[in-house]
Amino acid sequence: MESVSTSDSNAPPRDQVFAQPLDRVTDFAFDSTVVAVFDDMVSRSVPFYDEMQRMTCEIARDFAVPGSSLYDLGCSTATTMLQLDPVIDPSVRFVGVDNSPEMLAQARSKLQQHGVTRPFDLVCADLHHDTVVEDASVVAMLLCLQFMRPLYRERVMRGIYDGMRRDGALILIEKLTVDDSLINRLFIQHYYDYKRRHGYSELEISQKREALENVLIPYRWEENYNLLKWAGFRHVEVFFRWYNFCGILAVK
Repeated sequence: MESVSTSDSNAPPRDQVFAQPLDRVTDFAFDSTVVAVFDDMVSRSVPFYDEMQRMTCEIARDFAVPGSSLYDLGCSTATTMLQLDPVIDPSVRFVGVDNSPEMLAQARSKLQQHGVTRPFDLVCADLHHDTVVEDASVVAMLLCLQFMRPLYRERVMRGIYDGMRRDGALILIEKLTVDDSLINRLFIQHYYDYKRRHGYSELEISQKREALENVLIPYRWEENYNLLKWAGFRHVEVFFRWYNFCGILAVK
């Protein structure tokens, strides 16, 4: 479970969380071990991650209203907020929310290191129970809802909707599953090929899959669509798709 830095001093520490055989694979958690390598992990595990960030910024800029708030739910190490900062009106308050104190500490460090001067808050909250969105013109929820227990997702989505301004936008990026077992299996194969191309071994892929089995619960596209429409969003459309990864824009 030890991480090793790469030779490039500017590169984030390399993810080797699952590189060694584990006696027992426990449920995946965003603990200090994962936080230390998270930026490398997500960049090598999520296809077109940089493009997802770029598109999120474009859409957020379309909907952000001066004097309102922009929430990043599941903000992790504040990568998205750093990308958003140069393109969003400086009067928009950023609110990063995560349930991992270690992630928020890293987020604060990065925001300060990059000299972010706009008003921002970092909130430690469990979205299963806490309603945190208020006066938001934009809410970004990137690869976060999939980690929430399905029993709570309607309540969470309604809370987000109620805390948004009219005409505000929810930018949702999720990993998906599909009904058709053949297509689902092919999509998963292609995703694991992606991870191999980015340096993950068979052991790492296998152990992480086991760790995520009871933690990451993907919906089908139709389930996400129905959830958003049930919450009250008037417009719901896909803006990104790569096999089993999907970006969805929902407008209140």
